[in-house]
Amino acid sequence: MPEQEAAEQYGTPAREVGEFLRRRRAQIAQRWADESLFRTVFTVSRDEAVESGLAVVEALAAVADGGRVQDSDAAGFDVVRERLARMGASRSRAGLSTARVSTEVDALRPPAEDLLVADLPDAPERVVRDCVTTLTVLMGTLRLVVLETVLSEGQELIERQRLQLLEVATPVIELWDGVVAVPLIGTLDSARSQVVMESLLEAIVDQRARFAILDITGVPTVDSLVAQHLMKTVAAARLMGAECVVSGIRPAIAQTIVHLGLDLGTVVTRASLADALAYALRESDTGRASAGPGGSGRP
Repeated sequence: MPEQEAAEQYGTPAREVGEFLRRRRAQIAQRWADESLFRTVFTVSRDEAVESGLAVVEALAAVADGGRVQDSDAAGFDVVRERLARMGASRSRAGLSTARVSTEVDALRPPAEDLLVADLPDAPERVVRDCVTTLTVLMGTLRLVVLETVLSEGQELIERQRLQLLEVATPVIELWDGVVAVPLIGTLDSARSQVVMESLLEAIVDQRARFAILDITGVPTVDSLVAQHLMKTVAAARLMGAECVVSGIRPAIAQTIVHLGLDLGTVVTRASLADALAYALRESDTGRASAGPGGSGRP
């Protein structure tokens, strides 16, 4: 039979690859279970690795059926992201570079390719070549999906670590009974301001604090954005029943505030942390005195 007529007996390369993946899914999953990407992540049992391999093969078959082997947004890749991409992210968190993860994903292609060639013993050379090319493209897209998720996981990890560092770098200190303080050092951006506000409000509740001091001695500059963050924190503290005092207003910062026309008239300010603490203690004594015998300085 001429090669052209023989080739016409087969469907499109994508369809042939999809059918092959379904026919040989068990064998492919068994071989993938021995590859590094599966073997090192699924340490509970080999059956678990085979199960995930089966799910990924089915997903790739669905992608091939749709003819979108080059499209990483194809619906079938959702399952791949859930399985292989999560595994790739796990490998990345273990300290492996993206290049190493890429190599491990690429190692899944030869076992599948060998089975594909063996599955088409009577097919014309052109059909085999086109099917192998299609499978190679599909596996290349698979690698792209995994790497995208690994990079995304890496960014999320960096963000989580950054927030943890912000929390560590923004401690809330109990200076006195009913008085807490946050010594701010460095630039005060939106993310850090949110951490400051949350930490301070939690401390006000936990310590039943009547006064909260924001010490900006270590803040290099105060602009309109920093002032806005401070005002929001002051307002939030007031809603929790605490008076907020801003300390560390140096001459240069005072001049900047005046120059920018910023209105801090409703905010109690003091030149130093010691002055702010003295103010809080004096006001606390006044509050206890006004409460009369047996009165409490707490709200």
